[in-house]
Amino acid sequence: QVQLVESGGGLVQAGGSLRLSCEVSGRIFSINAMGWYRQAPGKQRELVAGIRGRGGRTNYADSVKGRFTISRVAATNTMYLQMNSLKPEDTAVYYCNAAADHLGEQVDYWGQGTQVTVSS
Repeated sequence: QVQLVESGGGLVQAGGSLRLSCEVSGRIFSINAMGWYRQAPGKQRELVAGIRGRGGRTNYADSVKGRFTISRVAATNTMYLQMNSLKPEDTAVYYCNAAADHLGEQVDYWGQGTQVTVSS
């Protein structure tokens, strides 16, 4: 099992910044990749940013490229999402995700979500 706990959401004006954190515990060695997803009201959950491998390869949704940065700190088992130049359309519940190996199959773990609201 892998446990994920997000923090850092809140209300911010357009153009502002927020940093989300995701603390990871449990079977950390089984994790192959991690990412941040978001879900706005009435919309499907979408991948915002991902990070994988020892080299920390990253990928981003086109809508956040150049504004968001995903990172991780192995020493503290924490993943971050730095969000700059926020827009009202970034408003959503943001979820931390870990894709882990369990007996040869991938299992997805999710945090409880944290609300990000960007006012215009």
